[in-house]
Amino acid sequence: MKRSLGLTIANWILIPAFFLSVAVQYNDPDPLRWMAIYGIAAVASSLWLAGRLNWLFAASIAIVAFVWAMTIVPDLIGKNIPMNEVFGHMRMANEAVEEAREMGGLLIVASWMTVLAFSSRHAGSTKIRTPGF
Repeated sequence: MKRSLGLTIANWILIPAFFLSVAVQYNDPDPLRWMAIYGIAAVASSLWLAGRLNWLFAASIAIVAFVWAMTIVPDLIGKNIPMNEVFGHMRMANEAVEEAREMGGLLIVASWMTVLAFSSRHAGSTKIRTPGF
């Protein structure tokens, strides 16, 4: 199956980024769920590179990440969150900045898994079974 060079390059960039995101969660108050979402995104991206990604697996991750991100939105409504604090440094400036970063990470996962789901569905890679799907 022919793979898009752009998607391949993006996967090679995002896989280490997702694994780095797993690694930096160790000091989070609730690290396991964050490690899980970033880790599973890295696994799905790796499966895509191997031509073994089931589109339903990627779509499920996308849905979970998107719904989870939307649960953070009410906590951010009405708060003034300067973007330079979200992206400027990695220390926790305040809770709103941390929540904005968390939502951003989840939206990155949701977006990328959506891209991979559509790519895998279009490529017809549903013949490979992923555990649980």
